[in-house]
Amino acid sequence: MKINGVTRKIVLAAASTALAAIAAETALADDFVYVNKHADITKLCGTKPLRVALVDGYGGNSWRKTALAELKDEASKCSNITEVQYTDAGGDAQTYNSAINGYTAQGFDIIVTYTDFGDAALPAYRAATQAGVTMAPYFINLKGKVGVDYSVNPYEDAFRAGKMFGEWVGKSVGEGNTVFLGGLAGSASSVTFLNGYKEGLKDYPKIKLLDEKFIVTNWNPADAQKAVSGLIAKYPKIDAIASDYGVTSLAAVKAYQAAGLPIPAMAFIATNNEYSCVYMDAKSSGKAWKQLALSGTTADTRFALRAALAKLNGIANTEPRALVAFPFADSEQGKDPACNKDLPPDADLGSSLPQDKLKALFAQ
Repeated sequence: MKINGVTRKIVLAAASTALAAIAAETALADDFVYVNKHADITKLCGTKPLRVALVDGYGGNSWRKTALAELKDEASKCSNITEVQYTDAGGDAQTYNSAINGYTAQGFDIIVTYTDFGDAALPAYRAATQAGVTMAPYFINLKGKVGVDYSVNPYEDAFRAGKMFGEWVGKSVGEGNTVFLGGLAGSASSVTFLNGYKEGLKDYPKIKLLDEKFIVTNWNPADAQKAVSGLIAKYPKIDAIASDYGVTSLAAVKAYQAAGLPIPAMAFIATNNEYSCVYMDAKSSGKAWKQLALSGTTADTRFALRAALAKLNGIANTEPRALVAFPFADSEQGKDPACNKDLPPDADLGSSLPQDKLKALFAQ
């Protein structure tokens, strides 16, 4: 299998564009699958030689790096996939659309894309689909029509994840105050998580949400720590903090440590190695806090590729469209997070990549 054509144009400011593009969901999907439960791709490969491309609207972080590696790893199981190419649009919508158009013109069979620009990218997806490409945008539930605007569209059920947070906080904390840390002001994805969180808290009236809106952190550790320090000063007691990004949860932990205060219960998605190791160090010294960590979303690219192959080869795909991060750690169930100090701080050990491949990835 040949891997080539890597385009890297990392613009850190574009992270806001990428994450804010996720569309809000307001209801649970009827059927879903945890992202660490995988179907056998070899039954979907077919025999025709195929070329695959992945286009990221913004690829400048470890999550995207790992997601690309997951796609390559999954594709390597199909001997007829002869080529995988990659483009990072650096946060620029025009570059993103141009990359899709370019791969279409080159005759690529499957184009997988992270839905960084939401429904605004539907014209580019539609053009590729109508040109005969098996178009596989993933992560948000798009408003377009399957078979017309794109071929397949697996998506993260953020509302369900948020509801899981709320139910867990209600059961594990029982009574007290809570806040929700989101990303950019007005971020649709953070609104989705928060709406799910509120739904999960409905059966627990003794849990008070101190702010009906999410706390803006810009998904930036410095901004998040500053925001949480402000919350500590504003509210005398916070018993649980939920968030839609492990990096901001780690920043919250650091804010409480800096203030010399006990760390409240934490519920979040998208883990990182540093948080896990900080937690395990705290546990070894008898200072652990209650926590629920969901993870594994870098494997979404595997689901997108399998769905695309099934569509292209006319094979029934038994996997649901709705994807949910799996419980990576849960203190109330005695499940500790995995910590590997040989891996970098931002590595996601919830990845479906084997540990040796994850280590090799970050050694590059």
